[in-house]
Amino acid sequence: MKDKVVIITGGTSGIGKAMAYEFGAKGSKVLITGRNVVELEKTVSELKAQNITAHGFKADVSIEEDNRLMAEEAIKVFGRIDVLINNAGISMRALFDDVDLKVVKQVMDINFYGVLYATKYCIHEIKRNKGSVVGISSIAGFRGLPGRTGYSASKFALNGFLEVLRTEHLKTGVHVLTACPGFTASNIRKRSLTKDGSAQGESPRNEDEMMSAEECARHIYNATVKRKRTLILTTQGKLAVFFNKWLPKFADKMVYNVMAKEANAPIK
Repeated sequence: MKDKVVIITGGTSGIGKAMAYEFGAKGSKVLITGRNVVELEKTVSELKAQNITAHGFKADVSIEEDNRLMAEEAIKVFGRIDVLINNAGISMRALFDDVDLKVVKQVMDINFYGVLYATKYCIHEIKRNKGSVVGISSIAGFRGLPGRTGYSASKFALNGFLEVLRTEHLKTGVHVLTACPGFTASNIRKRSLTKDGSAQGESPRNEDEMMSAEECARHIYNATVKRKRTLILTTQGKLAVFFNKWLPKFADKMVYNVMAKEANAPIK
């Protein structure tokens, strides 16, 4: 990855920020995006302090034009695009019966359409360089999680899109990675939307027991270098995918029971 130009959407915190450090430490030139200018500038300064070549660009992935401008910025600043990591995402937590549908749409706009927009404006450059498109999906893209209607739906849609993209580019040299972290310590649960669209504020799970964002970033870096097709992380995540494929009825009960143990779970 030395001297490769890597775009990371949502790169100011969590897994995105950890990946900026991981790829940057290996010699990549990193462009990160975010909606908060203060956090964006702060993260870029921190990266540069570690001798990482970094550039920040204010963008909202759910806005198509922002993605076009993001791709143009990468070309203007670095002259090329080798890797696009579609990391920006948001979660939600509410039963489908109770959720305002605008919340589901907001999640889809960021988690699914944001990936489509970013990929659309980067793919020709990535194809020219025989680079990589990485989608940060989730175990929730293989196994629907109760209380996560919009999140699971967006990740299922993302997995389908990445599968299509991978197949269409089977003979072009473009690498497509579907990366599915299990529960990872990050701020995604704190920013998770409730049934009315307000932020949840506190994580309902014990973040200390989860895989760190830094460890997750190392796995994603290695999978990108090795041009892997799929990356499923954590033992719990691998078991969920396995049981859902081979013992789906059992998986329904298992997932229900696990999710019901969360603090203030919408299911009991």
